[in-house]
Amino acid sequence: MIDTAKYIGQTVFIKIDRPLGSKHPKHNYAYEVNYGFVPNTISGDGEELDAYILGISEPVNEFMGECIAVIHRTNDDDDKLVVVPEGVDLSDKEIEQQTSFQEKWFKHIIIRQPIQDK
Repeated sequence: MIDTAKYIGQTVFIKIDRPLGSKHPKHNYAYEVNYGFVPNTISGDGEELDAYILGISEPVNEFMGECIAVIHRTNDDDDKLVVVPEGVDLSDKEIEQQTSFQEKWFKHIIIRQPIQDK
């Protein structure tokens, strides 16, 4: 398993491939937030590590922001970073509300701190 929690507290660059308002390519729903990936990474599903961009109200093509949490799917090997503009903080409830358009289909937990080495 990849340690996606190491991104928490880090500034990350996200390439947006599904901007706010765009349609999912296979399922019939619209993205309620900007959604993209960290270039040159590999996630548990073999694809690049995905990210939700929260706190931005218009579609963007790329974004540099702070990772404040990871949505760890417990029934799917595809964690998602939660990235916001610098200085923005959101509660777990706010993260759940803003990502539920897609995360409602998966069991998950929100991780807020990097996993400490033992």
